[in-house]
Amino acid sequence: MASVLVPVAYIIIVFGSLFIISYYYRKQAASRILEPYFPSHPERNTYVTLLQKSDPPTPEAVLKSALVRRAIADVLRVMRIREDKPALQNLLQKGSVGDDLLNSLIAAEKEMEAEIIEVMNEANSFVEGWGPMIFPTANEMIANEKMRAVFEQTADRRMELERRYGRKAQNTPTIAPVAVTMTPSNSASSTSPAVPKANGQAASGENTASDGEGPSKSGKKAKKRK
Repeated sequence: MASVLVPVAYIIIVFGSLFIISYYYRKQAASRILEPYFPSHPERNTYVTLLQKSDPPTPEAVLKSALVRRAIADVLRVMRIREDKPALQNLLQKGSVGDDLLNSLIAAEKEMEAEIIEVMNEANSFVEGWGPMIFPTANEMIANEKMRAVFEQTADRRMELERRYGRKAQNTPTIAPVAVTMTPSNSASSTSPAVPKANGQAASGENTASDGEGPSKSGKKAKKRK
């Protein structure tokens, strides 16, 4: 009987201690303050400061511009969260990072959902129906800024490559514009079509043949009269 109670007591002690340790660990983790994934939001702070300014009040155009910049910052943060989340999940499965970083990202994701709703409401307060359009506008502005940055870096990149390889890049050939003149339709209809030479020769031959038949026939009639 004693041989049966010893392993049972051992199992109860082991599982009980594990349960107590996990309980206190979860309680401590829940009470611990997570470090924010994004340290601050300067664009939101700027917009709130301009909105609260009353002496003199901020012009509406400045407030709209600040709100658009805030929407651009929100779009960039959402894009970063979407890129970082799968990577953090893979690292967490491998044990390379702890749960704190992933929990911080999840908290930032929920915060961005509330931020997007707030920005849409602020946009609708200026112009009715602007809320659903402000984030597509922010996406277009981000794409334009990226394209402009690429074009501005083209000259520097070209000089760097010329310096690296010791030769100048050939200039791209330019195509001269071709001037196309359109003739009016009246002049095209007034001009007579050119007749091919073969038809002209055949027509002239028929005319000479018909002309030659006249004297021959008149000569035969004269002989008969004689």
